[in-house]
Formats: sequence, C-alpha cells, structure tokens
Amino acid sequence: MSYIVDRRLNGKNKSTVNRQRFLKRYRKHIKKAVNEAVTKRSITDLESGESVSIPKRDISEPIFHHGQGGKREMVHPGNKEFITGDTIPRPPGGQGGGGPGEGDPSDSGEGVDDFVFQISQDEFLDFLFDELELPNLIKRQLQGIESFKYVRAGIVNEGTPSKLNVVRSMRQAYGRRIALTGSMRKRLKNYKEERDKLEEQDSVLRDKERLNFLLEEIPKLERRIKKVPFIDTFDLRYNHHVKQPQPTSKAVMFCLMDVSGSMNQAMKDMAKRFFILLYMFLKRNYEKIEVVFIRHHTSAKEVDEEEFFYSRETGGTIVSSALKMMRDIMEERYPPEEWNIYSAQASDGDNWNDDSPTCKKILVDDILPKCQYYAYIEINPRRHQALWREYETIDAVCEHFAMQQISDPSDIFPVFRELFQKKPA
Repeated sequence: MSYIVDRRLNGKNKSTVNRQRFLKRYRKHIKKAVNEAVTKRSITDLESGESVSIPKRDISEPIFHHGQGGKREMVHPGNKEFITGDTIPRPPGGQGGGGPGEGDPSDSGEGVDDFVFQISQDEFLDFLFDELELPNLIKRQLQGIESFKYVRAGIVNEGTPSKLNVVRSMRQAYGRRIALTGSMRKRLKNYKEERDKLEEQDSVLRDKERLNFLLEEIPKLERRIKKVPFIDTFDLRYNHHVKQPQPTSKAVMFCLMDVSGSMNQAMKDMAKRFFILLYMFLKRNYEKIEVVFIRHHTSAKEVDEEEFFYSRETGGTIVSSALKMMRDIMEERYPPEEWNIYSAQASDGDNWNDDSPTCKKILVDDILPKCQYYAYIEINPRRHQALWREYETIDAVCEHFAMQQISDPSDIFPVFRELFQKKPA
C-alpha cells in the first residue's frame, strides 16, 4: 500500500473552501440566526459577527457501521465492582442521564445541540443583505482615483531577481544555444555517421587518412559545443509590472430628517437605525461614499452626524426647505453624471398642507431625474397625512421611488428589505 504524506505548510486560509461549503450547507440556519440578531441587537452592533447554533438532528452525517449477523471477536475491559447477576441502580432522581451533546431540554420537547460556531463580520453582512440589491445600480463616470495596483506589462531584459521569469529565460537560452551550435551539431552528426561507416569497412579498403581526420575533428567539435554556456546573462528575462490607477465609483447618500417638535427622540432613533442600515448597504456596493445630513423644521440646514441625530429643535414643519437644499447641494457638489445619488427621507408625515404639493413638484422635476433611488419612510403609528398622500401619486408612476411606514423598531429591517429586495428579472 502506498502512503502520500502532504508536507506543505498550512496557509492562513487553509480551511476557506471547507468553510464556504459549510456555510452553504447550513445557509437556512445561519440566515435564521442573522434575522433574529437584527431584531435583538442594536443596529450599531450589526457589523460584528454572530454565534450560530445548529440543531442536532441537522448535523448528522452518514457513517459506515457493522450490520447484524456474522462473527466478531471483541475484548471488553473488566471491572472491580460488579459480577454476573448484579443489579445496576438507577441514577439519582429517577431519571436517565443525558448523553453528551444532547444540550438543554426545551419547552417544545426538542433539544438543541451544543454545536455553536462563529461567523465573521463579512459573512454576517453577506447573510444580512442577502437577496437585496440597489435599484437602478448604474455606475456613473468612474472618477476619484485614489488606489493603484501593479499589472503585468510584458517581458524586459533587466529587472530584479525576484521578478525573474524562469520559463522565458530558459527558452531564450535554448534558442541561443541552437543558434550558436546548430551548424556544429549538424557537422558533428555527419562526421560520426561517416566514422561509423569507415570503421565498419575492411581495414584494407578503409580510407585511413580520412578516418584519422574524423577522429581528430569530432573531439574538437564536441569541445567547442560544450564551451557554449548553458545560460548567459544575456538570456535572462524579467516580468515587467507597471503601476495602474484604479478608478472607483462614487456614491453620495442624502439623509433628510424632520426635527420639528412633533418628532420625539424615539422617532429620531428609529430614523437613525434606518439610515445606518442604508449606509452599511451602500458601503458594500461602492468603494467611495459620502453622506450628507440635512435636517429641517420650518427651515433646512446641512449639519454633521452628531447634530443631525441629537440636537433638539422645536417649531413647525416645511419639508420643501430640505428638498430645495438637497437640490442645490446636488447641483453644486454632486453632478449626476459623476455620482450615484441615493436619498432617504424620514418624517412623521406632518407638514403644512400648502407645502406638500411643492414637495411633489421639486421631487418630480429636480431630484428624481438625477437620483438612483429615493426612499421615504414615515415614522408614525397614526393615520397618514397630506405628505404621504402626495408621495403616493409619485410612487404610482416612478419606479425608483419607494415609501414605507415604520411604527416600531422591529419594523425597521422588514421595511428595509421591502424597499431594497431584488426585483424579478
């Protein structure tokens, strides 16, 4: 029997293939655990991994074992406590002991196996955003060059030893040896054939002078051929690499939020969770992304993240002020031919009745034609108001506009999936 021993060093990703196969096999359980984590954990903690438990009944593997019948010899260890005929007492408590791996009992009558494994941050986000896509994901002009990578650019005669191309060098050396010794090898072959023929002839008829000449020339030709080096510095060839800029697609996300007196801190917290989910989702699709925070009551203002979520304001609500500011910022800093523009608006729906038609006009005429996607979420458990009714007319005719209502933190992720779920081809 032959034995094969693999003595290669283990790489840092030696189990990558097996892990991907494992994740694919237990995809249903992992996805369920991820969905449960979304409802139990804070949105700010979603970028960390998650522990996943697999039920015992789902991790059984097919095994080979002995069937019934046949003869088999076995040796069992003896003991010092029992002899034939002894009665073994029951375990304390009158209940049988649980075997290893049976886990804790549950109220449903099914135990959960103790097999638990950890998925990484990237794997967690992959399952979190599975079956989601960005609508109208059209890459604009690729700009914002900030990264470079080295790419192969042919073969050169000079370079560092680490870039030596062995195959091309040996091919060049072989060609040089053929060119320098080709005629001599052909002559040597002819001389050897002629020598062999003369040596086979009778010594009386043999041309001794010619034979002596051949015996002298053959060693000379062999020495001349051997003097040609096997490889020369002239033969060395090196891989050539050039530094190539890597363009990155750019995206900007506008976050618009109503901060008037009707928006309490709980509503703002739900809006923040939605915005964080959207930001994480965009980061997985774009290498460069900017976020613009616009808050409004009767007037709009561009602010930083801290002021956006935590500063308190009072007063009425004029939503069109935020839309006008977004339109002006787009024209000034984010031309649509260079940027992928996404926007999410959070509001409780309260707005001056005369202002809602103005919001619709600004969206339809100035913002939606330049946006990849516009999502409106109304954070309000009560009935819809004038702004929702105006936006419904836009939703009926515009494919890249969507609107949903959120009344509880547990609604955030289902609403997010509803807004960004993959559309059937």
